[in-house]
Amino acid sequence: MNAKTQTQASAQINIDGKDLQCPIIEGSEGEQAIDIAALRKETGMITLDNGFVNTGSCQSAITFIDGEKGILRYRGYGIEDLAERSTFVEVAYLLIYGKLPNKAELEEFSTGLTNHSLLHEDMIHLFAGYPSSAHPMAILSAMTCSLSTYYPKSYDTPDDEQVDLDIIRILSKLRTIAAFSYKKSIGQPLIYPDNSLTYCSNFLNMMFAVPTEPYEIDPDIVRVVNQLLILHADHEQNCSTSTVRTVQSSGASIYAAISAGISALWGPLHGGANQAVLEMLNGIQASGDDYKSFLTKVKDKKTNIRLMGFGHRVYKNFDPRAKILAQSCEKVLSKLGINDPLLDLARGLEEEALKDEYFVSRNLYPNVDFYSGIIYKALNIPVDMFTVMFALGRIPGWLAHWKEQRDSGAKKIFRPRQIYTGANEQEYVSIEQR
Repeated sequence: MNAKTQTQASAQINIDGKDLQCPIIEGSEGEQAIDIAALRKETGMITLDNGFVNTGSCQSAITFIDGEKGILRYRGYGIEDLAERSTFVEVAYLLIYGKLPNKAELEEFSTGLTNHSLLHEDMIHLFAGYPSSAHPMAILSAMTCSLSTYYPKSYDTPDDEQVDLDIIRILSKLRTIAAFSYKKSIGQPLIYPDNSLTYCSNFLNMMFAVPTEPYEIDPDIVRVVNQLLILHADHEQNCSTSTVRTVQSSGASIYAAISAGISALWGPLHGGANQAVLEMLNGIQASGDDYKSFLTKVKDKKTNIRLMGFGHRVYKNFDPRAKILAQSCEKVLSKLGINDPLLDLARGLEEEALKDEYFVSRNLYPNVDFYSGIIYKALNIPVDMFTVMFALGRIPGWLAHWKEQRDSGAKKIFRPRQIYTGANEQEYVSIEQR
């Protein structure tokens, strides 16, 4: 398959009578971009694109998104097929190594994840240094960066074998760190990894088991957790992924890059959106409103009230991940026999908004954050852990982009330009004269 080509076409930029021919780059799905690499050299000018809305920072073969048509594919595989038929571990391999693994490759990869789930015992003492109120995302980011001190070979220029080992360590140990941070926050003893369990089963066991009684692992719950992680595994050049690529371009350790990605994801406009959905629902319930009166307030521009979990920066159609989770949400709530007024409120909000022309005409369909927050609540995962769950799912995507950029041989550090709007040259005045 032709991953990316350069067409014969070009765009012409005319500046003060001087023409610059800019090649047009075409991707394998027909996406086109104007290559302006020579712009500053030839004209002394740069482009200004606040938020990089119209700027392609790289060429990548990992994920394809068509926001208008509601398409999401990992390495060419539709998200619908992967969510229904694959596992998170298999999807992680696909994203990072570019192909679905055969049985032997998947077994070796899975065994590596099992064998590297333990943390160095000295790291256990680090958890004691955090206050019980510490946000799990802060702990996850800090502890991920701390891993680099235990594996110093990642600092230098690691060979492929060392990179593969670091990838396994990050994928495996970060779920342990996440579970340990949760146990720390609620004052329960840490539950160590169990090598007899699969990736997601092991995580659930570390999260919810206690030494005093057996913990029954429900295969249906394991399946939905697999699905949630798969649906969050990558999403092209979002804020956190761009952050990982930026840090990689500096030559920093893989652990530093992933830690930076976690910190970027923590922002409420990025990974914190599913937490905002539950906070919105709690606010509606506390105010005594119902979903109909709340939506009326949303439509009133004077209130500045936002409908969280609806609409998406990329998708101008129904988020394909949301379609999948909508079905899973019903199955999970039915399976668990959940009778929660907050979840009933969410269902009513969804149903009413989907038939309201105000929201439909503005492409404000439920997105993945709306349903993931509801499912996490049904699974008794606390709100502070919602973004952590997002991070655990996104790790394969971050690793895939880090590796793709490394393997490309690109040595150019990311360094955007700016348009300066500050004061002109000023003369220094001594403090006695100010």
